[in-house]
Amino acid sequence: MKKNIKEKLKKIKLLILDVDGVMTDGRIIMDSEGRELKNFDVRDGHGIKMIQRYGIQVAILTGRKSKTVEHRAKDLDIKEVYQKALNKKEIFEKILLKHNLSDREVAYMGDDIVDIPVLKSVGFSAAVADALDIVKKQVDYVTTNRGGHGAVREICDMILQAQGKWPEIAARYDF
Repeated sequence: MKKNIKEKLKKIKLLILDVDGVMTDGRIIMDSEGRELKNFDVRDGHGIKMIQRYGIQVAILTGRKSKTVEHRAKDLDIKEVYQKALNKKEIFEKILLKHNLSDREVAYMGDDIVDIPVLKSVGFSAAVADALDIVKKQVDYVTTNRGGHGAVREICDMILQAQGKWPEIAARYDF
């Protein structure tokens, strides 16, 4: 891990995630009744649970509104869910105030142009491997994994490694 990235990750207290294209592969499946289905990666979920265990808060910030997102957030014990966020930067500023955090203490993952204002404002910014090229040019780190396929886990592991938690995790899981 590059030294400048490690230094940024050491300060992170909150990870904010976009949903479609980050926590999922970006596809939305609708049945004939209009019910929405999304695919989430279980490894991403485990990464989220691990960083929560070590005191890193997680929030969801998405432009769409979906019951599926509410269910996934509940499953992962993510209390802060901001849906139908038409101005993500505005909501990001409110999150900072609510938690009394500086922008340097927040990481954000995105994949599309609506994410750029927040990506440019946080202490650590990441885009998934299949994000738009214009987004990839704006971030500190581009994951090797695609959205919905382990990209969130990749960032969770990096945060835990930078903050010195990896030896404890290795001992816990015996590797």
